[in-house]
Amino acid sequence: MRVFVTGATGYVGSAVVRELLDHGHSVIGLARSEKSAEALKNAGAKPHNGSLEDLDSLRKGAAQADATIHLGFNHDFSKFFENCAYDGEVIRAIGNELAGSDRLFLTTSGTAILTPGKISKETDLAPSGDMVNPRVASEYAGGEMAQKGVKIAAVRLAPSVHGPGDQGFVRMLADLAIQKGEAVYVDEGQNRWCAVHRLDAARLYRLALERNEGGVHYHGVAEESVPFIDIAEALGRSLDLPVSAKSSDDAEMYFDWLHFMAVSDSPASSAWTREVLCWSPKEPSLIADIDSGFYRETDG
Repeated sequence: MRVFVTGATGYVGSAVVRELLDHGHSVIGLARSEKSAEALKNAGAKPHNGSLEDLDSLRKGAAQADATIHLGFNHDFSKFFENCAYDGEVIRAIGNELAGSDRLFLTTSGTAILTPGKISKETDLAPSGDMVNPRVASEYAGGEMAQKGVKIAAVRLAPSVHGPGDQGFVRMLADLAIQKGEAVYVDEGQNRWCAVHRLDAARLYRLALERNEGGVHYHGVAEESVPFIDIAEALGRSLDLPVSAKSSDDAEMYFDWLHFMAVSDSPASSAWTREVLCWSPKEPSLIADIDSGFYRETDG
C-alpha cells in the first residue's frame, strides 16, 4: 500500500515510517525542509515537500496515496489551544480530498481527551463543553469528515509515548525536576496515566492501516494505569533527586503550564484494540524506561 504520512520525521512518525517500510508498504512522507527530505530518502521513503501550514500540500500528498496517516502536530504548548484548533483544519483539508473514496484516513488523538477518573474504552466519545481538553478538536473534525463520506479512524495515544529520544511529557517532567532539584507529585499522587512505547505504537498504526476500517477508535495503550507517584519516584531514582508531594496550589507553582497533565487522571483500556488488531505490546514499560536512564540528560 502507498501511504502518505504527515509528521513522518517526528518521534512517533519516524518509527511508523520504518514499520511500514519493513512490512512492504511504500511511504510518501511530508517534508518541510531539506534535512527532513534527506532523512526520508535515507529511510527508503519518498519525500513530499510541504508543511502542516500549507493545506494545499497536504491535499496533494493525500491525493497520491492509497491511505493517509496523520501524525503531524505543532507541539508548541504556549499555543496549545490554537494548535489543537488548527489540527482540526488539517484534518478537514485532507478529509475533503479523500471524501467519497475508499482510502483510509488514520488520524491521531489522545486518551486524555476522554472523561477523567475512569478507565476509558475505545467506544467512549470525546465529551463536549467549555472544560474539555482542546485536543478534542481533532476528533470533532474527524466526525465531520465521517459524515462527508470519509473512511476515517483515529489512534488515541497515551499521554506518555516513551522510549529513547522521548521529547514528550515525561521528558518535560524530567527536565523540570532537574531544573527545580526535585521530582514532585500532587497530593497522594494516585492520579493515573496510561503509557505506550514508541515502537509498540508504531506497530499499532501499521496494524490499523492494514485492517482498513473506518468509524473506529484505537487505543495506543500498553499500560492502562500508572500512578503518577510511581513516575515521580522513578524520575527521582534515575536523576538522583529527592521526591516530594505538594499541595495543588504549590504544585501549580512548580509545574506551571504542565500542571494540567501532572494532575490528569486518565487511565485507558486497549482491550478491544488488542483483540481486533492482534496487537501485543512487547517493549519495556514506562518505569523500566525511566530507570534505564533515558531521562538523565536535559533536553538539547
